Amino acid sequence: MSKAQIMAETSPTPSVREMANAIRALSMDAVQAANSGHPGMPMGMADVATVLFTEALKFDASFPQWANRDRFVLSAGHGSMLLYSLLYLTGYPEMTIDEIKNFRQFGSKTAGHPEYGHAPGIETTTGPLGQGIANAVGMALSEQLLAARVGSDLIDYHTYVIAGDGCLMEGISQEAISLAGHLKLGKLIVLWDDNSITIDGATSLAVSDSELKRFEASGWNTAGVDGHDPAAISAAIATAKGDTSRPWLIACKTQIGFGSPNKAGKSSAHGEALGVEEIKATREKLGWPYGPFEVPEQILSAWRAVGAKHGKLRDVWEKLEAKASADTKALITGRDTKDAVAKAIAAAKNDFAADTAKRATRVWSQMTIERLVPVLPELIGGSADLTGSNGTRTKHHVSVTPENFAGNYIHYGVREHGMAAAMNGIALSGSFIPYGGTFLVFADYCRPSIRLSALMQQRVVYVLTHDSIGLGEDGPTHQPVEHLSALRTIPNLNVFRPADGIETAECWQLALDATETPSILALSRQAVPNLRGKGDENLSAKGAYILKPVEGVRDVTLIATGSEVGLAFEAAATLEKDGIKAAVVSMPSFELFRAQPESYQNEVLGSAPRIAIEAAIAQSWYEWLRKSDVFIGMHGFGASAPAGKLYEHFGITAAHAVDAARKAIAKKS
Repeated sequence: MSKAQIMAETSPTPSVREMANAIRALSMDAVQAANSGHPGMPMGMADVATVLFTEALKFDASFPQWANRDRFVLSAGHGSMLLYSLLYLTGYPEMTIDEIKNFRQFGSKTAGHPEYGHAPGIETTTGPLGQGIANAVGMALSEQLLAARVGSDLIDYHTYVIAGDGCLMEGISQEAISLAGHLKLGKLIVLWDDNSITIDGATSLAVSDSELKRFEASGWNTAGVDGHDPAAISAAIATAKGDTSRPWLIACKTQIGFGSPNKAGKSSAHGEALGVEEIKATREKLGWPYGPFEVPEQILSAWRAVGAKHGKLRDVWEKLEAKASADTKALITGRDTKDAVAKAIAAAKNDFAADTAKRATRVWSQMTIERLVPVLPELIGGSADLTGSNGTRTKHHVSVTPENFAGNYIHYGVREHGMAAAMNGIALSGSFIPYGGTFLVFADYCRPSIRLSALMQQRVVYVLTHDSIGLGEDGPTHQPVEHLSALRTIPNLNVFRPADGIETAECWQLALDATETPSILALSRQAVPNLRGKGDENLSAKGAYILKPVEGVRDVTLIATGSEVGLAFEAAATLEKDGIKAAVVSMPSFELFRAQPESYQNEVLGSAPRIAIEAAIAQSWYEWLRKSDVFIGMHGFGASAPAGKLYEHFGITAAHAVDAARKAIAKKS
């Protein structure tokens, strides 16, 4: 049969299979053109995705930022051509056929894995398996939080996820599904690509879990369908949409590389181009006689109609939203919070400047949050089961529960990784500013999600307390020594380690004002003195500044962060008695200091010998220290003992700093 005959015989309304075959063809063509990528998953899940987009998903391709749209997360991000094909076919702006042809090429919007911000319709960056499903938990949670505040007539959307076997093997998946089940996030629907294949071969090589039983045990509804039976898929999704008592897992039994005569059902379909001859054979088997990247008009028109069919519904919603109060609109779409934050921080700094008590910076942080919450309804707090220790909850907080999503404090449980990924999802939803707490040492448990916060340019605040050996008796398992340096290596991540109450308040302001950068607040367990008066200027914004200047030419510069700034002050006072002029520099943020002009950096650091003091390892300090300069800190793991004894044992003391300064001055002279 000729191409013309087939086109003539194609029904005016293409079938699900015909529309799905457009996804399969575009996916295998793009991967072949790039000679790189993953065709198997898009080909296997094309039927499921087609039913989802044509029947269930509420969206308007012409207005991707619609606040009440359903969210679609491709957790199995390696199958990115599934998403790109759908965006092109439904008519999303910027996703052209040329972008599809340019798959995986430099500068294209069609990166190897979906990247948030590259093109409209990409809700989150996925690729590291399991992150997407955990982001989706945050998105579904955000929907419930927002609906509880503005009403379900304005906010009422579902979050859909396509997840693969690998997503469900990753440990983060259990943290995510457990939290979602506990909170009864009934508008979260996960479509599992149950194809039983991984890179190494059959999943039976490594796993024999019953995923349905696992999800059921975590409080989910479950169903299983033939992932190539459109009617069964449709019925399952309709059932899930109709029962929002609990989240849903729909296991879709599929064949990876569906349609490929020689690679379907095999691991060889997973992560490599099918090959020219296999693509030719696949076209014949699927009854798709069209050339590479060619989608016949009747099928493309059907897809474009899908992308436009909710336009009138969006118009109705916009008229409703236009009648809402200014506060409601601001919460739905987000607002500029800088003025509100500035006023709250100014009030906090005024209070702190008059407070002579020594407090841990985690306590100063809690006191700052106390000022922020009343003026920031978008601020959503939480902790990974360390609320009292982190100081993340105040008298203004109400717990979020399955019965009360009007609360503003989330109990994430001992799920650091799940917490961080869920906060990314909350931030991506566009209404709330999430912050969450744990110990700094457990940043390792959530580092992949912190990295994605930075990559996606999301304003997420990580309140990481117990930031050094100063936590004391819990010992080296809980004492972070390498973590500050490790976190400082992540691009687009601000790591703040404030020295006292004033700096803590300033660092909170900087974190909240950084709308495209996540922040770490590394806070002490032990009490520290207030070293600064109030002052109107946010000196921490420069990353480092001269906290204690000297008259005339300085003899030595003592540079410190956090709780060790107080030690530098003590050392400077001792040196001053001997006529040695020691300037003290506080450096709460390497990243912000790095962004300052070289002239300012030179002014702050000076030309005199430099002594750096931080209760951590030295690696990140070499950017600021010359070969002749000295670092006082950790050179290995800590130990279990009271904090004071540990500082003395490891030589992180004012006396050691004084001795090092004298030797450095003598060596220079």
